[in-house]
Amino acid sequence: MDIPLTQRLSFKQASLTVLVAFILGTVLSIIQVANDYINEDASIDREIQALLQISHSPAARIAYNIDAELAQELVTGLLRSPAVIRAEIIDNNGAVLASVNRARTESDFRMLSDFLFGERRDFEDPLYIVHAPNEVLGVLRLEVDTYAFGSDFLRRAMLTLLSGFVRSLLLSLILLVLFYSMLTKPLVGLIRSLSEGSPGREPDAKLPCPPGHEQDEIGVLVEVTNRHLANLATEMQQRRVADQRLNQYLSELEDIVSARTAELKAANSRLSRYNQELEAARSSALEMAKARAAFLANMSHEIRTPLNGLLGMLDLALDAPLGSEQRRQLQIARDSGTVLVELLNDILDLSKFEAGQLELERIPFDLGTLAEDTANLLSQNAAPGVELTCIIAPSLPALVTGDPTRVRQVISNLLSNALKFTRHGRVDLRVAPCEGGVLISVRDTGIGISSESLPKLFQPFSQATAGITRQFGGTGLGLALTRHLCEAMQGQLEVRSQEGLGSLFSAELPLVEQAPAEHNAPLMGRVAAFCSAGGGLGELLQTWLPVWNLDYERKDPEADPAGLEADLLISDHPERLESLRKASGAPILLVTGYASFLSAAQINALAPLQQLARPLARTPLYQALQRVLLKQPEEQPTQTIEAPLPRRHNAKVLLVEDNAVNQLVAKGMLAKLGCEVLLAGHGGEALSRLEQHAVDLVLMDCNMPVMDGYEATRRIRQSGRWPDLPVIALTANALPDERERCHAAGMNDYLAKPFRREELETLLDTWLPATQAAP
Repeated sequence: MDIPLTQRLSFKQASLTVLVAFILGTVLSIIQVANDYINEDASIDREIQALLQISHSPAARIAYNIDAELAQELVTGLLRSPAVIRAEIIDNNGAVLASVNRARTESDFRMLSDFLFGERRDFEDPLYIVHAPNEVLGVLRLEVDTYAFGSDFLRRAMLTLLSGFVRSLLLSLILLVLFYSMLTKPLVGLIRSLSEGSPGREPDAKLPCPPGHEQDEIGVLVEVTNRHLANLATEMQQRRVADQRLNQYLSELEDIVSARTAELKAANSRLSRYNQELEAARSSALEMAKARAAFLANMSHEIRTPLNGLLGMLDLALDAPLGSEQRRQLQIARDSGTVLVELLNDILDLSKFEAGQLELERIPFDLGTLAEDTANLLSQNAAPGVELTCIIAPSLPALVTGDPTRVRQVISNLLSNALKFTRHGRVDLRVAPCEGGVLISVRDTGIGISSESLPKLFQPFSQATAGITRQFGGTGLGLALTRHLCEAMQGQLEVRSQEGLGSLFSAELPLVEQAPAEHNAPLMGRVAAFCSAGGGLGELLQTWLPVWNLDYERKDPEADPAGLEADLLISDHPERLESLRKASGAPILLVTGYASFLSAAQINALAPLQQLARPLARTPLYQALQRVLLKQPEEQPTQTIEAPLPRRHNAKVLLVEDNAVNQLVAKGMLAKLGCEVLLAGHGGEALSRLEQHAVDLVLMDCNMPVMDGYEATRRIRQSGRWPDLPVIALTANALPDERERCHAAGMNDYLAKPFRREELETLLDTWLPATQAAP
């Protein structure tokens, strides 16, 4: 007896259940899509505000300096964001410093995206400098095309609704199978038994109750049926029972075979689906890896190219006769640019770090000087009421072996974190030897961290509370990277903190001693310092002045200096200098922030007086003590310092570079090294120059229009006319495989942008014949 599928009870029950499930799934999917819409709508403003925050500081400097060229570079960089279609910087007079725009993305789904999120959104950020927040320098405006976000939302919504429909279909299939096995199948078995078993021939014949249905309605039906069958003729009872059992066994065997076959088919289907998903995931991962590599390469090139021009021009300026103050300012600018290059290298190395391929250097370096330089660079981040102090233990080795770049990154992250969350009090950087190497600690008197927030402190993109992110900013990535760096160097990072009282971060690194501690020659004299007992200046002087054999005495800032016998007075309170000068004729050393330095007229009125910038480093302090106690002449601020003359080369160099600024930088460096320079804007022009002129060396940029450096070098080697001509790659791509790519193209050496004149000089010494070098 065959019952149509649509007339079976299992099909009817499954249909009703699936209908309810489909309606419920659709409602839940709509709710999910609505929630995703709310989050996506909020994320548009959040991401653009984050972009504005990142661009605020450079835009403010540009507006302050009214630098149209840098303004154009900044807005051009902002336009690389997929959502930004217009960016402009307007100064406080309403004049447009720079403006760029592009056409919006068109699509068939744009009308729906514009209906949900609006066609566009405008954002405006007033520009000001940190020291004058109430003085508006201009406005940074962004016009955002919401379709960059709306398209992603529409794809997710479509996927959500489609997955809900697929789930409903799968649910209907599962319910149909379940209802068939639990309801239709037992009933069909009973019907088959009644129609085929001829129960009337056996008086004692009974219908078998399906397994598992003894206590339900099917069991009751079987029991009632068996009672009626018992009244039938008894002469065929044995045969009926035997036939019934035989049919039952055959039915059970068929069910077992069918179940095993269905399981095997389902397993094969799942295996095929898993293989397809695995292959799709593998292809997606490969595409993402290629896209990421291309992005890192492009980012490196685009950032390093202007940095090469900036640092190169600073190097050329430092080679010229300069006053000591001008040289110091340019040196600070160059050092800051160098740190920016190192940070760029750290970002590029992050991909290797995540892949477990981070390579650490092991070279000797001066840890104490590195810590002082890092503190000096970050001193501009200190709030007005914060005293930043760098205290180096006298027993610290002069040289240790390790990776100076990673150690600098650890110190910079910890110190930046402390300065960001400290508005008054002290921030102390201490470096001292310990049993396993060195201990680098940063203590602050900032807001502190609650005990509940400590466990998640080192999680990426996590901060103590949401309020901290709103008030102080930051991504929460610095401490996580710092801990990973410490662990990569076989060290450990620990934190102790109390909310409202401050924090102490301690990094213990196994840096091996390369050279023992060294101390300067002892001095003779009495030094009195007028500083607070709880200040960092007093602690630093107490640490180092006795090491230099000086008699040291600390007094409160308000103490009366009358009758005090001292060869030098030190103070960190500029307002107290006049009273000190009236009471004593001893030389005075003022330690204060660079922004609080006295003018030349004030210095002359209080002479003899010298001033040093905070945070105070060991070498400037010792040199100042030497000048005062040993009566050495003080360096005149107007004295010009001539840079040492570099070694000169009598050679003709072909410079192949498409960027005009980089042409000026490289040409200026080569001219100072005594080289005659020929210029070419691309690889094709370089080949023409080689046909016309004999050159001793080629500096070849890798990425150029018309013909890049790789193709030009290949053609030079394939021609066979210049087999011994050195070709040196100039590239802003700092990825690990770039060097191998340059060698594969036929280049002899590799010079990464930005480069310094010393690096260029070393390269010329290596590849130019010795007879071409002149003193």
